[in-house]
Amino acid sequence: MSHSSRRQFLKQASAGALLASTSIPYATAASSSKKLGVALVGLGYYSGDLLAPALQLTEFSELRGIVTGSPEKIPVWQKRYGIKDSNVYNYDNMHELANNPDIDIVYVVVPTALHLKYAEIAANAGKHVWCEKPMALTAKQCQTMIDVCAKNKVQLTVGYRMQHEPNTRAFGKYHVTQPFGAIKNVISQSGYGGNGAAADYWRMQKHMGGGAMYDMGVYALNGARFITGKEPIAVSAYHEKSHPAFTEVDETTYFTLEFADGLRAECATSVVKSFNQLQVNCAKGWYKLAPMQSYTGVTGSTSGGQHLPAFAGNQQARQMDNDALAVLGKGPILVPGEEGMKDIRIVEAIFKSAANNRQRITLV
Repeated sequence: MSHSSRRQFLKQASAGALLASTSIPYATAASSSKKLGVALVGLGYYSGDLLAPALQLTEFSELRGIVTGSPEKIPVWQKRYGIKDSNVYNYDNMHELANNPDIDIVYVVVPTALHLKYAEIAANAGKHVWCEKPMALTAKQCQTMIDVCAKNKVQLTVGYRMQHEPNTRAFGKYHVTQPFGAIKNVISQSGYGGNGAAADYWRMQKHMGGGAMYDMGVYALNGARFITGKEPIAVSAYHEKSHPAFTEVDETTYFTLEFADGLRAECATSVVKSFNQLQVNCAKGWYKLAPMQSYTGVTGSTSGGQHLPAFAGNQQARQMDNDALAVLGKGPILVPGEEGMKDIRIVEAIFKSAANNRQRITLV
């Protein structure tokens, strides 16, 4: 899938939001008298088309700074968002954020392989760190990020937007209340159709964190963990090959999560096949999100005939408001670094299993 095609897909997947009725923490919080200043690190598609516009809708934070390696983008962003010269940085002088009281939070939105590097710079500058998913390439890198943020006494949160989405949160309570009885099995799938991109695009490069599992697979993985409230004890996986453009990274990956009580989650991810659902089958019925990870339009339904209409607001704005409230001490950190690291530890096991003919890998 070309970069432009992927952008078009994501925009199409974002259309058509309806009214939601489910509350999440920020919905009942009192307004803060001071908005927190956010600097976006990396001005690609997600920052430009999603996060920056969402920061115009947030109640507790606002866009005040940018960090970019593309000088031609600077005047465009300054004109559009009124960013001061003193709040513009490049990757070489980003450490000077330490001297800028305008910036409270740094949102790292660069390729996955670079998350650790720029999260460390931000934390060492004394800024709270919001890191886009997936958290990093390896669990070891995740732990380093957690450690450097703890050392500098700053918060670290991972951009799992779906854990802030109202319908996902509503169904996330069902493993406790069990309105349809005990969970029997889970189906969690996240992928989009395409044909790959140019070889020099970072999502097609293994060392940069490209491929389906890192891009879309963490939705399916995190969704299964979140919806069950359980941690898997083992995993097995395999890759499916169909497109010649993918020479380094996975295009489609299937994986099974095993839990201690015998529960299994059958999961799939792809960047050449379209699927987008999270279904929980229980002893007395089922409930599902379809789509389960789109920017808008996430709807819920149950075997009992209930319908959870899609959230009418902006998911990115809600995520950032919740995370800002945590920084302000007015709400919990919903997705701490430890949560992101749990997923990456499993991702590493998934690749190990797929490389060894679906070998069952025990998670310890």
